[in-house]
Amino acid sequence: MKRYLLYIAAITLTMACIKDDEAVRNNEQSPMVTIPADANRGEVIIKFVPEMEEILETTMTRFGGDATRSGIPSTDEVLEILNAYSFERVFPVDQRHEERTREAGLHLWYIVRFDEGEDLARAYERLARLGEVDKVQCNRMIYRSYNPEAKAHFISCAESAARPTTRTSEMPFNDPEMYRQWCYINDGTASFAQEWAPVVAGADAGCKEAWELTTGDEDIIVAVMDEAVMWSHPDLADNIWINEAEELHAGRDADGNGYVDDRYGYNFVRNTGITSWTSNGSTGHGTHVAGTIAAVNDNGIGCAGIAGGGKGKKGVKIMTLQLFDGMNSCSLAMEARAMKYAADNGAVILQCSWGYNSAKSNLILGYTPGPATEEEWAATYPLEKEALDYFINHAGSPNGVIDGGLAIFASGNEYAAQSSFPAAYSKCISVAAIAADYTPASYSNYGSEVLLSAPGGDMEYYGTPGEKDDAYDDNGILREQGSIFSTLVVDGVAGYGYYEGTSMACPHVSGVAALGLAYAKEKQRHFTSEEYRELLFETARDIDEYFVGEKLFYMNHTSAGAVPIKMNLADYCGKMGRLTDAGALLKAIEGSGRSMRLPNIYLAPEGSTTLDIADYTKEIITGVTVADTAIAEAALSGTSLTVEAKSVGQTTLRLQSAEGMELNATITVREGASDNGWL
Repeated sequence: MKRYLLYIAAITLTMACIKDDEAVRNNEQSPMVTIPADANRGEVIIKFVPEMEEILETTMTRFGGDATRSGIPSTDEVLEILNAYSFERVFPVDQRHEERTREAGLHLWYIVRFDEGEDLARAYERLARLGEVDKVQCNRMIYRSYNPEAKAHFISCAESAARPTTRTSEMPFNDPEMYRQWCYINDGTASFAQEWAPVVAGADAGCKEAWELTTGDEDIIVAVMDEAVMWSHPDLADNIWINEAEELHAGRDADGNGYVDDRYGYNFVRNTGITSWTSNGSTGHGTHVAGTIAAVNDNGIGCAGIAGGGKGKKGVKIMTLQLFDGMNSCSLAMEARAMKYAADNGAVILQCSWGYNSAKSNLILGYTPGPATEEEWAATYPLEKEALDYFINHAGSPNGVIDGGLAIFASGNEYAAQSSFPAAYSKCISVAAIAADYTPASYSNYGSEVLLSAPGGDMEYYGTPGEKDDAYDDNGILREQGSIFSTLVVDGVAGYGYYEGTSMACPHVSGVAALGLAYAKEKQRHFTSEEYRELLFETARDIDEYFVGEKLFYMNHTSAGAVPIKMNLADYCGKMGRLTDAGALLKAIEGSGRSMRLPNIYLAPEGSTTLDIADYTKEIITGVTVADTAIAEAALSGTSLTVEAKSVGQTTLRLQSAEGMELNATITVREGASDNGWL
């Protein structure tokens, strides 16, 4: 086990199996099938062709979603042979978003569970031959590549409150541990610099200038797919997303989204709304990631978050989607559920510090290579790709600050010259890690697939060879060693600590992206996800000029006799993306995208909705009219506009300002309409 893995590396996923070939499904010869050793016994994931939709829906309605057969004769013959005892939709029905779920084809994915004694390859083969089956995929658990028993550098909340501020630069917030966060504002004075490993001012995420413009907005939601985020952490609690319709331990799906008790998110490992950060083997990884994005700023305790609020503004919200619970992990099917859950429940950024190993992973170092190309990844993990596409296409709103979502992934930590997947997917954002002098972090994956870089720490570079990482300096202060400081939970105790990896670089980009969206909302700018992704890249800094000569680092540097390794920095030119820059991004927001527009309104008979007009215009509205008041009526109180349905039909809403500006929207009243207009 490599030392950097003990400080949060990217989660390794090995190969699963898929056969998506029309010829194979109709071929009388047996298809060649490779079943990985860790595939879940007695489980297969299948996607049906669209023509089977009505039969499947009838079956699931009849059995209330708890079926053992499909209702399709030829499929059920195979299920009978396999002694199938469960036939379930991968994605639970969420009536608010069922229309777009069907448009994306996600309602056609099912999990079949059968006798574990059955030969899995034979089961796969039988199902793959069926003409009504479009795709077949093995299910398996996902894994992490770091040691969950490794202990992080930890500082309790009580210790944090007593720490003096020692950085020479003036801090923008009063959080006492902020001086440790060189990754936000690097003035070149960090104490961990070595003779061979300098610290260069400006090698940071560009937060200083950005915080002069905004510090966050509670309407921007970031979904953290990871270990559970400690939602009660004193430095995170005010910035945790809350599903107000749900209560913990109530045992009911109060909002009808298909999930029970999901007040703060969901535990996809145990299929429960009760998330946990105290299970044996929990590392605090999700809590650490969340702190970088949205630790509460200016609250007099702990550390700061990039989009954590302050200066009179609230921070962005963190939704916790738990993929790992102690020593346990979720399956590929549940991972896909988590992605869809994020889009359907308001998240616009998917924060993913995990992924498969790179195809160029070093076998000598103990890494099993993952998918090599986007085509291979898509063919191997079609369910994962479809769930990601759903998030990217359907998160946000055409009437909000962003239409679509951003899927941000760590590039990987295998010292490899290629990004891992799904990070390398052309629609995702792959993030590499830099040290505090602009150079690539020793462990970071790099390659043409990488879009952005961010501070991730580099203890193999800054750490003294042969010296333990948890050493204290002469003043009794824990040495930073060039890693990333954030919120943490250890053995159920809230606190703070250090980790490193592309896992830590990734939330810097998520935080910067969230901060930019907060500012876009303030400036009433609207982007598509593609436009905003491009703006993140365009405003980032080119750092290739720093990739000159060689960089020396010590792999396993805490071991006596660690051997120095030289990096040829020229090899990284054009392969680390650009360094994310919050200040430059926010400065570009106001002149980019397009103005927000008043959304069309869909209501059920006798229904009503309320909009904050300030989200769409800074003009003072003085006149509100509805063309046909027999269909709907509208009233304005301050900036709060309330629209009430009267009868089925369609009419026009018109808002007028004192300066003559006019906003128009269509009001549609129809049976069964929901907030997004689904019938």
